[in-house]
Amino acid sequence: MKKVAIIGAGASGLICSIVCAKNSCKVDLYEQNQNIGKKILVSGNGRCNITNTSFSEDDYFSQNNSFVKDALERFNYQKFEKFCASIGLVLDAKEDGKVYPLSNEAKSVVAIFKDTALNLGVNIITDTKISDIKSLMDKYDAVVVATGSEAASHLGGCADGLEFAKVYGHSIIPTYPSLVQLELSNSPHNKMSGTKVDGEVTLMINNQKSSSASGDILFTAYGVSGFAILDISREASEAMLNYSVVDIILNLLPKYSHQKLSNHLNNLNKSIPESSILNALHALLPLKISKTILDVLNISHETKLQNLNMKDYKRIANQCLNWKFEVASTHGFRHAEVAGGGVNTDEIDAKTMESKKQKSLYFTGEVLDVVGRRGGYNFAWGWASGYAAAIGISSK
Repeated sequence: MKKVAIIGAGASGLICSIVCAKNSCKVDLYEQNQNIGKKILVSGNGRCNITNTSFSEDDYFSQNNSFVKDALERFNYQKFEKFCASIGLVLDAKEDGKVYPLSNEAKSVVAIFKDTALNLGVNIITDTKISDIKSLMDKYDAVVVATGSEAASHLGGCADGLEFAKVYGHSIIPTYPSLVQLELSNSPHNKMSGTKVDGEVTLMINNQKSSSASGDILFTAYGVSGFAILDISREASEAMLNYSVVDIILNLLPKYSHQKLSNHLNNLNKSIPESSILNALHALLPLKISKTILDVLNISHETKLQNLNMKDYKRIANQCLNWKFEVASTHGFRHAEVAGGGVNTDEIDAKTMESKKQKSLYFTGEVLDVVGRRGGYNFAWGWASGYAAAIGISSK
């Protein structure tokens, strides 16, 4: 019977252990934390956006983008859904393609995967941090590195897998936080801390428009968060890694054009001239944001609409729709959901996840230079790469 060691009981490690065990391997699954699946438990705010109904290489970023193609196609959504059904996990696919457990609780995912693994004879060894990869290679017929990345260090995120790869001569693509909040340079964001709008963010790299995203934007004491920010954060983070100048332009009222908004304010001037400009703005945006916009423009909060002219309204409209902020850094690996960079995929077999530099050594999930978009794509890669490694090991 083939002896397999898997380091890391996250998504890719768990599915790899189950598939290996189903194929008559003796599996030891090592986890440094007291409990398994810690990142699964917190994902989707405790709901677990477990995958997406549609994914392809276009949803991933890597130095070698085509690397993910084979594994994703071999373990597509239909295959994953069938696998989940076979272990008693019922999925709930939403209209936007995001998929959750029907229970709407991430802990049901971890409980079912753990129960399945144990029933198949997988030996789950918790509170055990592997530090010597060579001694493990000597004891087992195959070793799978499913250690994840440096993201979410408070949940056990670390660079151990990269260090294991270096032992066998693998090159590492520089890592960076992804799906992460952004810290802003000296700007009035802290005055707006705790306020949220449904807006648009445009990412500027070296003063050139790079990408944009829509969704909620949350101001914080350190900068900005929210889904729209997370969606452009990978590109921003990678740009800063390469010492580029990174700015964001926020449109806080995307339902308005510049002309429509300035005309709206001017019309209020005619209908309620005695009203303050602060009240007029507060009807459109949260109070903290409205006050800060006026502060930036040096307009008193109490200024009556009748004391402003069309030029003033255009300035206010421009501030609402084209507010530029300088990005100082990301909020760091600790707060990131995932990380980009990792083990160079040119040195990994795309069909089996086996190292091209060391036989019987496999790398899966986030330790590799593969990072996906927000929406279940990183889990989809974890499941697909873990499955690929298990098939590769058991078919040898």
